[in-house]
Amino acid sequence: MLELQAVAQRQGAVVGKSPWLPTACHALADLAGVVLGLDVRRVPVRAGISPAVSGIANREVLVANRKSQTAALAQARGPVLTIGGDCGVETVPLALARKRFGPGLGALWFDAHGDLNTPATSPSGAYHGMALRHAFGEGDRDFVAEVPVSARRVVLVGARNLDPGEQALIDRGLVRHVPVEQGWQTSWVTDAVVASRSPQFYLHIDLDVLDPSEFGEVTCPEPGGLTIAELVAAIRAVAALRPIVGAGITECATDNPERLRVLVPVLRAVGAALHAHSTVLPAQADLSNRPVRHPL
Repeated sequence: MLELQAVAQRQGAVVGKSPWLPTACHALADLAGVVLGLDVRRVPVRAGISPAVSGIANREVLVANRKSQTAALAQARGPVLTIGGDCGVETVPLALARKRFGPGLGALWFDAHGDLNTPATSPSGAYHGMALRHAFGEGDRDFVAEVPVSARRVVLVGARNLDPGEQALIDRGLVRHVPVEQGWQTSWVTDAVVASRSPQFYLHIDLDVLDPSEFGEVTCPEPGGLTIAELVAAIRAVAALRPIVGAGITECATDNPERLRVLVPVLRAVGAALHAHSTVLPAQADLSNRPVRHPL
């Protein structure tokens, strides 16, 4: 059974709009609950901030939040849709999906940014810019995935504001990057998904992948993004090819109902993709290093 979790974390983002993230997260999660017919489980997170330590801003708070999120996810009996907060909430569910479904798990990462920094390379110390890299098992020991996702099985879609170090990693082929360029076609995404040879995927959507003219109420808007119709088409096309076993939507920075309403097609597409793979999991998830495999 699909579960909807709201993780209203803001401390992974250190930008001017980050204070909006908690109320926006709850508003978007409530909307998703109505659209998808689900109850919302609000995962407890800390509200305050803490000093930057070892290159990560708000480190103490983020570590505490990870523990709460891990405990909530361990009780889920089916696919989970996580509504954030900042992108830092995505490392935990992606890592748990990797444990459950094994080394073949892929990640479809829709984001205007690469999220490929480590504390040593991040210019800001903001963990939301490190979430994907830590899922690879690279970075701070308190944040890295215990069982890493293979970078070659990651499809990064829409990244267009990259730090030099992130660009260098993409140029070296660390992940499969599908940019938003003139003549955009959904087949660019599905071709990359097929090339990854992953049998199932975790789906991440940072709403800044959208062009600000479509939805600009995000923490770090970037011009030149996807339309809502293009994003929905890509989600549906991938879900028709591969099971989507978990998903997250992050970085919404408004609780305005009228503005949130434009995201209903995205919520429906993500919900449909997850409902198509509603394998029941054990009540207490196996968090050991041995992945639990489930029929596809």
